Amino acid sequence: MSGHSKWATTKHKKAALDAKRGKLFAKLIKNIEVAARTGGGDPDGNPTLYDAIQKARKNSVPLDNIERARKRGAGEEAGGADWQTIMYEGYGPNGVAVLVECLTDNRNRAASEVRTAMTRNGGNMADPGSVAYMFTRKGVVIVPKNGLSEDDVLMAVLDAGAEEVNDLGESYEVVSEASDMVAVRTALQDAGYDYESAEANFLPSVTVQLEAEGARKIFKLIDALEDCDDVQNVFANFDVSDDVMAEVDA
Repeated sequence: MSGHSKWATTKHKKAALDAKRGKLFAKLIKNIEVAARTGGGDPDGNPTLYDAIQKARKNSVPLDNIERARKRGAGEEAGGADWQTIMYEGYGPNGVAVLVECLTDNRNRAASEVRTAMTRNGGNMADPGSVAYMFTRKGVVIVPKNGLSEDDVLMAVLDAGAEEVNDLGESYEVVSEASDMVAVRTALQDAGYDYESAEANFLPSVTVQLEAEGARKIFKLIDALEDCDDVQNVFANFDVSDDVMAEVDA
């Protein structure tokens, strides 16, 4: 799990400098719109919206764009799309299980894009349920170190329902039940600790250990999937050691 988390964190840090910043902005805006539509337009009363807005702000999405998305989702402004969440399942190279979370207003387009990305990059689609059982939905809060020790973070979140704190190098990953994520995030804020992101992710219960060549192949597949307009998140059950990550980065 640690290797996968470190890779995901590296991807997250690179995203702000990525040439696909426009795509990242679009995905964050979608999240805000859907959260406002589902739980109301008041961030104080809608934790999912609050976290979606925070993530957008930390990724430098303009405040005007954020506010317009919130208003569209809440029905305060016209133009909101009928976004639907769809989960596709498949296998990548080396038998890595892949979950692809889409947010789309066109199911046929989303399915076609995901299928094309999979087949062109050594993967194949799988029947519903054949992959999902290997993952569990968990709350994941990323906390920048900023001088904090692992014990500092652990003491802040232990009573809020945190299950584990993982050292990712430049940040800590706090894992909890998805239903406890808001309590964990709030506990960190109450302790005066900043957090980078708080969201519900699918974490694998069993992982496939990859060497450098296999890691490159699965990274290529995930990049292709994430490049699809309708894809919001990609989850996969691979793991890579620090040495393999260093080899891949080189």
